[in-house]
Amino acid sequence: MKNRLGPQRRLLAMAFALASTPALLYAQSAPAPGKPATDRTRQANAAELKALPFNDRTDFESAQRGFIGTTPDLVIQAGNGKHAAWNLPAYDFLKAETAPDTINPSLYRMAQLNMFNGLFAVVDRVYQVRGFDLSNMTIIEGDTGLILIDPLISRETAKAALDLYYQHRPRKPVVAVIYTHSHVDHYGGVKGVVNEPDVKAGKVRILAPEGFLEEAVSENIYAGTAMSRRATYMYGSLLPRGPQGQVDGGLGKSTSLGEVTLIAPTDSVTKTGETRTIDGVQMEFLMAPNTEAPAEMLIWLPQFQVLNMAEDATHTLHNLYTLRGAQVRDAREWWKTVNEAANRYGVRAKAVIAQHHWPTWGDAIVPFLENQRDMFKYLHDQTLNLANQGYTSVEIAEMLKLPDSIGKQWYNRDYYGTVNHNAKAVYQRYLGWYDSNPANLYKLPPTEAAVRYVAFMGGAKSVIDKARQSFKEGDYRWVAEVMNHVVFADPDNKEARELGADALEQLAYQTESPTWRNEFLMGALELRHGTVKLPGAGVASADTVNAMTADMILDYAGIRLNGKKAAGKTLNVNWINPQTNEQYAIELRNSVLIYTLGKQLPKADVTITTNKLGLASVLGGATTLSKLSQAGGAKVEGAGEKFDELAGMLDTFKPDFNIVTP
Repeated sequence: MKNRLGPQRRLLAMAFALASTPALLYAQSAPAPGKPATDRTRQANAAELKALPFNDRTDFESAQRGFIGTTPDLVIQAGNGKHAAWNLPAYDFLKAETAPDTINPSLYRMAQLNMFNGLFAVVDRVYQVRGFDLSNMTIIEGDTGLILIDPLISRETAKAALDLYYQHRPRKPVVAVIYTHSHVDHYGGVKGVVNEPDVKAGKVRILAPEGFLEEAVSENIYAGTAMSRRATYMYGSLLPRGPQGQVDGGLGKSTSLGEVTLIAPTDSVTKTGETRTIDGVQMEFLMAPNTEAPAEMLIWLPQFQVLNMAEDATHTLHNLYTLRGAQVRDAREWWKTVNEAANRYGVRAKAVIAQHHWPTWGDAIVPFLENQRDMFKYLHDQTLNLANQGYTSVEIAEMLKLPDSIGKQWYNRDYYGTVNHNAKAVYQRYLGWYDSNPANLYKLPPTEAAVRYVAFMGGAKSVIDKARQSFKEGDYRWVAEVMNHVVFADPDNKEARELGADALEQLAYQTESPTWRNEFLMGALELRHGTVKLPGAGVASADTVNAMTADMILDYAGIRLNGKKAAGKTLNVNWINPQTNEQYAIELRNSVLIYTLGKQLPKADVTITTNKLGLASVLGGATTLSKLSQAGGAKVEGAGEKFDELAGMLDTFKPDFNIVTP
């Protein structure tokens, strides 16, 4: 059967964009600046200056070591020049030597470190471009070409990074790209540095850990809308840059706003100790699944004595749970992986690099790896110690502090994860959300509870009056909590919204964690100005969606199925994919969508012969089965209108759902 769908990948991407519209990253017009720091906030930030070793400038020296050159006034355009994918001059306020009183001084220090940008030499033949995106791109010079590790988030930023390298080094072709793991900041820019025809022709190899493709695709689709909405809070992508706005992202300045691309791996690494030699460069791999990502690997380069820790050892306490939402990571596997890397390679390494931040060299390597290892093990063991004494996750998060011997190391500070929310992550991984207190087993939903709280507390005016006194006393956490109740009981109460925003803002000014700062400031922004309307789609790009398997497409259709609309409805569908000769039986029954590979139903309502892109375009709402058939993209036998009826039962997810209001 001929398929005359035309640009199918674009159609497929359109279908899924209509269905989910995930990863909306385009910055809006900046709101008015926030309010000044209170006396309590100034006092808290002044105390931080006395608590930490700010005289230690080692990281500033390391972050500039090996500098070769950069692009002045670094602005990288995207969308045919319609917006900036990357804009470092927006952070020029960080050039001031001392932190303003609206930024925690430890966070200000990290924000300054993340401003160092350009091409850097690590050792001979190993380079990094840093500060062109949230992540780094590592460049290894082979015998005849270049091996690139992790080509950033966006096509535009990756291209600019490689162009910078070519300004200072010989223009060798790219012969391989390595993805260290399955997060978008480590593969999304691949089409800015290589093209797919060269990969298909065997001119360029794409190497990744086992399971990479499934994890990269599923994370960005199944919960993509919710995760992307939450990511605007975590990264502060919609906040203005400035002393009262977004200052950093922890791992880098922020996420770039360009085109996300993906080329499937041509080779997978499956076990620790596996090796490859690419263009004369020897590599040994250490598998790191279920650490920072479900599919991840570390790389030892014996010729150069360089250890690439991917994202398992960076200059921050990393996330065991990421605030945008994802599967909880395994602290036990994490510390063991870092321990194995330290024991295998630590003494032999001249340099340790990661795909974020700056390298560590020489005698500092083993202490760095061991202290990061000890940090993750302490969080794991002590959380479970306290859990086994009967404390809940919230209680443990308040009680747990790292010992000074590891907690005051700059690379173990709360710049991305925090001790507080990582302790909750360990608890969640082992014991789940329920704390075993029956009062919390069947709690009222937030709005219903809020109405009762406010009534019990004497009404909204009484609560607000008491909260104003708490605000004067600097009890901002409590003010934020009680104003949340008032707002959920009456979302039009402007006084409560403003006071809640004021409390969140002061919490933002005090926190060391950039992700917490962004969360607090986004909450304040939306309490004051309403939910920001978000245009455009991001990581569910044509490449990402095109990489989905048939099972993933049908899984996502099941996620989108509206159970109430489907109640009492039945449908039997046979689907034949002519490209692969795969046959699926698809059944709508009991308000679920069941599919079985290798089966055909004897009494199907409709039999559809089309490829996965055609099926997805109908399920995504970009076309109907009848139109697809008329265009020559499908052969239909039976009641095709019933399949269109099924497509009409699939929800379209809106990316701007409320968070700080009901």
